[in-house]
This record gives sequence, C-alpha cells and structure tokens, in this order.
Amino acid sequence: MRRALLPLACGLLIAGVAALLWTLYDAPSEPGTSVTLATTTSTENSGLLRYLLKPWSKETGIDVRVIAVGTGKALALAGRGDADLLLVHARQREDAFVEQGHGIDRRDVMWNDFVIVGPDADPAGIRGMQDAAKAFARIAQAGAAFISRGDDSGTHIREQAVWKRAGVAPDGRDFYHKAGQGMGPCLTMASQRDAYVLTDRGTYLAMQANQALTELVEGDAALRNPYGAILVNPEKHPHVEIDAARKLLDFLTSPEGQARIGAFRKGGEVLFHPHRSGS
Repeated sequence: MRRALLPLACGLLIAGVAALLWTLYDAPSEPGTSVTLATTTSTENSGLLRYLLKPWSKETGIDVRVIAVGTGKALALAGRGDADLLLVHARQREDAFVEQGHGIDRRDVMWNDFVIVGPDADPAGIRGMQDAAKAFARIAQAGAAFISRGDDSGTHIREQAVWKRAGVAPDGRDFYHKAGQGMGPCLTMASQRDAYVLTDRGTYLAMQANQALTELVEGDAALRNPYGAILVNPEKHPHVEIDAARKLLDFLTSPEGQARIGAFRKGGEVLFHPHRSGS
C-alpha cells in the first residue's frame, strides 16, 4: 500500500507546491499595498479565501498573497518573518507563538468542526458514533485503512490527540498511512483507497461531490475546531507589512467580515461559523 501511495503522493506534492504559490493577483505590489497571509489548507481548499479576499482586495487595493500549508508550517514561516498575518487552528500553538514574542493581537475569527469520514461500507463499524476516540480505537482494532495528514497541521495535531485519548499508538502499524499532504489531497487518497480520515467539515463539504466518502462520526465536543488570526510582531520583524495586515485582520473580525464568513455555503450548508455567532 505504501508503494502504491508513492506515485500519488509525488503528484500531490507538485500540486501542493503550486498551491503554496497561489496569489489573488499576480502583479507585483508596491510596499504597503500587499500582505502575506500564512494559513491552513482548509481555508484554501474550501474556497473560503477567494470568496472573502478577492472583493476585499478590489475594494482596498491591497494584494493578499496566500501561503496555504499546515498550521505548524504556517507558524514556522511567520516565526521567521516570512508572513505578515496568520490564520490557523491550533490554539495551544497560537498562544505559544504570541508568548514567545512572534505575534501580537490574536483574535478569534471562526470555527467549524472535525468529522471522521470513510467508505460507505464502513468496515470498522463506526457509523453513528459520537465519541471520536472510541471510533479511532475501533478502526485500529479492525485494521481498517486510515489516512493521516502527517504534516504537523492543526488537523494532524488534533488527530494525534484523539489517538492518545483512544490509547492507541498508530505509527508504524499497517493500517496507518501518513500522507504528508493537505486536507484536499488526503480526502482524495482516502476516497481512492477506501480509507478513513479525520477532516474539517468545511473542506469535506466543499469536496464532497468529487469524493466517494461518507460522514460517519460527528458531534464529539472534542472535535470543535476554532480558527484564530495573529499579526506577526513588527518589533521582531520590522519589515512586515503591519498596516496592511492589521487592515485585513480588522476586516476578518468586523461585522462585515463575520457576516461574509457565515454566508459562505456549499450545498446550502455553512462551512465556517463566524466567531460572533457564538455557537
């Protein structure tokens, strides 16, 4: 299985590099008219970023350059001063980033939740369960294929916490496959391999029509998935575009930005809930 996944993973890596370089506008910008946003693959794969930022860029004249990677990589990029603003989902890592002096003015932006999806045949028999840890334990017991992000993303961090709560150490076991890819490619791999995968609901709903996957486990309070935005500290990295970044942060957390987040839907379903909605 691992050998079979290698060509696919290579192709997906190339696609991932292309996604990494995605920008809303290709033309170079003058200083102060652009902002680099380091964020997660879920915000890009779902289509949320284009929906939110293209109109904002047109209105303000500020070009938004997006680097879409896992949360761990996004934090590392911002920590080196290679981004102006973060939009990520791993609260403990976010708090540590601020405490270490790399970031300022962290704000809650939105939330969705994680769900476990897999083949409709459901060989591990987890359909309808609401305890993610028990579902993971059942997948391991059945030896059913599971695709892991394996990329230090917010999703991967949460997945590891669920395995720990389940009392299962999956690394090295035959059923467990680390993709080292974003959420979209992992959903595709799981669909092709009749495997289970932990995904944020937003990306799953955005890609559902193109995948042979079924939502099997939801509703565990431990799977709530909040997103936060953080400005990169200009005292540590004087070159950052702090004014443009703050304007974008203000928009994301404003009544207008929050309303637009809540209005973004696929198939009539909300993919991300604005923080202002509360629950």
